[in-house]
Amino acid sequence: MAAQVAGAREVRTEDAFDVEAAAGWLREHAADPTGLEAVPTVKQFSGGASNLTYLLSYPTRELILRRAPAGTKARGAHDMGREFRIQSKLSAVLPYIAPMIAFCDDDSVIGSDFYAMGKIDGVIAGTDLPPDVSLSAEQARDLCLNFIDVLVELHSVDPEKAGLADLGKGMGYVRRQVDGWSARFRNARTDDVPDYERVMTWLADNQPDDIANCVIHNDFKLDNVVLSAEDPTRVIGILDWEMATLGDPLMDVAGSMAYWVEADDDEMTQQMRRVPTNLPGMLTRAEFVERYCERMGFDMTPEKWRWYEAFGQFRLAVIAQQIYYRYYHGQTTNERFGALGFAVGMVESRLNEIIGTA
Repeated sequence: MAAQVAGAREVRTEDAFDVEAAAGWLREHAADPTGLEAVPTVKQFSGGASNLTYLLSYPTRELILRRAPAGTKARGAHDMGREFRIQSKLSAVLPYIAPMIAFCDDDSVIGSDFYAMGKIDGVIAGTDLPPDVSLSAEQARDLCLNFIDVLVELHSVDPEKAGLADLGKGMGYVRRQVDGWSARFRNARTDDVPDYERVMTWLADNQPDDIANCVIHNDFKLDNVVLSAEDPTRVIGILDWEMATLGDPLMDVAGSMAYWVEADDDEMTQQMRRVPTNLPGMLTRAEFVERYCERMGFDMTPEKWRWYEAFGQFRLAVIAQQIYYRYYHGQTTNERFGALGFAVGMVESRLNEIIGTA
């Protein structure tokens, strides 16, 4: 069964864990242990570069297991308990959350915190759609519009009613993000990438005030949603909540647009495409932002958006650099991370175009 799931591969040696120990713990702690009697076969999803995701296949049931990379502590994006809690709370107010099964904070089981959740069956895009899924230009446009509607739905959640009012730190999110991502870049910089000082100074000097404070996903892109197998223009699930928080919703859109490569973007940008936003019929970044802001009632102009576009690109560069830092210093042997240093340089060129001489 597992071998037929797109994106699921053999577990990398450095990411292996004690399957029998995890299975035994889940049998004891799952609210519904039906179908968990056997020791499952395990595959690892190759996508993502932070928390690790595995498919646990039992004879009559499939679960998803999430854990932090080996050697990391429960902080920030690697806090499994936080990720589990966010989804548990949101499941009461959003229909796109996988059922949460159990959270384990006992390091003696597999050496790190982990949690298990149900698997949402559907289509997950990679760099391209799966070979057996095709969209007409009209369907691609519908997918974009539905994708935006789901983001609007998320941003319209009342944090108080969802029990997530304590998830963030209140207003001042934009400032904290500029300061935080700048510090992360400086801490993760290697000698073979640009220093980004001009970009960081421009972002700090031109930052806008928060426009609102709401639940944001912080990694909302096409490969982090599940599409209906019957109608792949419809979003039925949202995955990867590790960076979710309370913050400015425009910053969520900025992060999403950093991955939104258009069909007529230059060759350098095309090389960085990770989701199928280049298909005929897909909205442009400008159309996406216009539609989203119209739905949310936000006043937006291309000049106002320029700052958010730059921040989204910078944040993407920092994420890439943090991963590349691990590869550069031999903390991971995953060869696909080796090209990220070059990508960081490419993003700086794009940022220099965005900020110009301002």
